This record gives sequence, C-alpha cells and structure tokens, in this order.
Amino acid sequence: MTQPMTTGLCQATSDKVVLRGHDLSKDIMGTMSFAEAFFLLVVGRRLDPGGVRVLDAVLVALMEHGMTPQAIATRMIYLAAPDSLQGAIAAGLLGVGGQFAGTMQETASLLARIVSAPVGEEAAREIVREHRHAKKGIPGFGHHLHKPDDPRSLRLFAIAQEGAVAGAHIAAIQLLSRELDAASGRHLTINATGAIAAVLMDLGFPASLMRGVAVVSRSAGLVAQIGEEEANPIANRLWRKIEEDVAYKPS
Repeated sequence: MTQPMTTGLCQATSDKVVLRGHDLSKDIMGTMSFAEAFFLLVVGRRLDPGGVRVLDAVLVALMEHGMTPQAIATRMIYLAAPDSLQGAIAAGLLGVGGQFAGTMQETASLLARIVSAPVGEEAAREIVREHRHAKKGIPGFGHHLHKPDDPRSLRLFAIAQEGAVAGAHIAAIQLLSRELDAASGRHLTINATGAIAAVLMDLGFPASLMRGVAVVSRSAGLVAQIGEEEANPIANRLWRKIEEDVAYKPS
C-alpha cells in the first residue's frame, strides 16, 4: 500500500497556524525570537536560552561582510532589474558556497570525523596531512583580512562558553587548529564559517543544512545592500569601470 504523504512542519486552518505542534499566534509570536523559531522549525526542538543566544550570534555574524561577490552580484542584478528585488537577492545568494560564506558544511564533516575518532589528535593530524598532501586548504581556516584571528570566531566561542553550550565540536576545531599550526609552522585563522560549523554542531544543527543558515543570514545583508544602492548607487559606476578597464583582446 502506498504510504500517505505527510509533513510535520506546518498546518494552516481557518483560525490558526501550527508550527511543529506550537500555535504560531499564541505560543511563538512575541514569545520566541526569530532564531529560536528557526531552530524549532528546522530541528524540531526548542533551544535553551544559551543556545538561542549562540544561534542568534551566528545569524548576525554572517549577515554582512562588505563588498563581497554576493553583494556586488545583488547590486548589479538590481541595476539590471530594479523591479525584481527578490531576483537581485537570489543572485547574491547563489554565491553562498565553497569560497564565500558557505564552507561551514565542509568543516562540519571534518569535525564530525575528529569527534567520532578513537583518538581525536590522530584524526586531526591525519586531516592536516591529507590536505597538505593534496595542496588544499582546510575548510574553516584562513582569511584574507582577519589575521591573526577572526574577531567573529573569538566572540562566537566566548558566547558558546558563556551559554554552557560549548562542547566536543568546538574542542575539535581548536584541536585541528593546533595541529594545523604545528604542521604549517605558523598560525592560521579559524575563520567565521569554521567557528560557525563548530558551534552549530554543538547545538545539534544538521550538518547537511548548515549552508542554509548562511543563506538566511546573508539575505538580510543583501536587503541592506539594495537599500544602500537605492540611496547611494554605485552599481552603474562599477559596470562603467569594468567597461573602461577590461580591454578587448582578439583571441
């Protein structure tokens, strides 16, 4: 017999909306923060106050980081199609990936490997050896601007510690950092996405959905980019600058 299709996320009726068994109007609106409701909807359980503070800090940490490729893409598409704010934001969100803002997913898999290993130090050492042999950077480490440390990472670890939610995955990324520094002979930054992978895993957030946290967070920053583009437009100047600076060279 074919199994019926079901959902446990939401039901809307004539008099109420229910999210994960909670009445939206009575139990969530005005009671839960956006971060708490987001976690409830995705994971299916409520966070304690310390966990809510950590998740809220994560969402704020990724919201905006200057004139990144995502911000430039959003401004350029808004220049081309000002009638489609959502299209411009979507264009920017397509850039949340393995180079900018989205590497927490790859970091999470490495941290899970360390935590599940019989000896974490050996697992961390092997991860460093593998990446150095392949001449690849380790996801979650390094930053072109923030050196020697990413201030967002330091703050996230502190908030997790204050909220008593710092656990095995934060310890794992700090262990991996020590092994990487020892092998490299210099200190490499734990960047924000690396720290975010660690704190989200300690909260129990699914690793496969972590990049979605960046999508949710960066959406807010891209709305602000469009707001500034309306008040102080630069996209047209960027376009003209590229036309001027990029010479045509027949192949």
